[in-house]
Amino acid sequence: MLVISVKEGEQIDRALKRLKRKFLQTGTLKRLRAKKQYLKPTERNRIRLQKATYSAARLREMD
Repeated sequence: MLVISVKEGEQIDRALKRLKRKFLQTGTLKRLRAKKQYLKPTERNRIRLQKATYSAARLREMD
């Protein structure tokens, strides 16, 4: 569980920014979205391969 302690006199915006940064670094949102519905392992692998081919094509395109 993520815990952010707000220091005395600290602005809420800054505390929210720290919370968002920590949320992204731990990958909590990614795990929550992945567990939203069940994906079969073959589907998961297919999606991973599609992402890999897409990123490889973009890298080739840049060079």
